[in-house]
Parts: sequence; structure tokens; C-alpha cells
Amino acid sequence: MGPVSGLVLLAVIWTIVFFVVLPLRLETQGEAGEIVPGTHASSPANFSFKRKARITTYFAVPIWAVIATVILTGAVSVRDIDWFDRMSTPEVSRD
Repeated sequence: MGPVSGLVLLAVIWTIVFFVVLPLRLETQGEAGEIVPGTHASSPANFSFKRKARITTYFAVPIWAVIATVILTGAVSVRDIDWFDRMSTPEVSRD
């Protein structure tokens, strides 16, 4: 895995974790009792992107480190998850 692949993997993991973190501790305008005209009652009342991004980063970096380590060490390869035996076995050269 090269540096660009590592950054792409981090970006994908960060995005997935961000969508998990978004609804946590969400207080809607309807719950707060102050609905801004022109918005839905389910809109967030106090949204802090910095806070959500920080929490996301705290969770995404260790997850990325574990996955990157597994990929770089070769502990799990593509052939290990080939349950239907669709990949050919690697040929051994006899020089």
C-alpha cells in the first residue's frame, strides 16, 4: 500500500465514521423549542462541525491504523477471503 492508497483509505474510513458520529447527541430545533422560520423542526439546534470532526478523527485514526497494519503485514490477503474459489492459485516458479 502506497502513501496515496493510505490517504484514500483514511478518507473513506473518516467519512464512514463521520456519518456514524453525526446523529450522536443531536438536539433538534423541535426539541429545543426554537424553530427558525423556513427550517424543519428536525434541523439541528446547535451544530458544531469542529467538534464532530474532532470526535470523528479520534475514532477514525485508530481504525485506519489497524486496517493499514493488517494490509501491510499481509495477515489477511485477498485469497483469504475468496470463499467461492474464483481466484486461481499462485504458480510457484521452479528455477
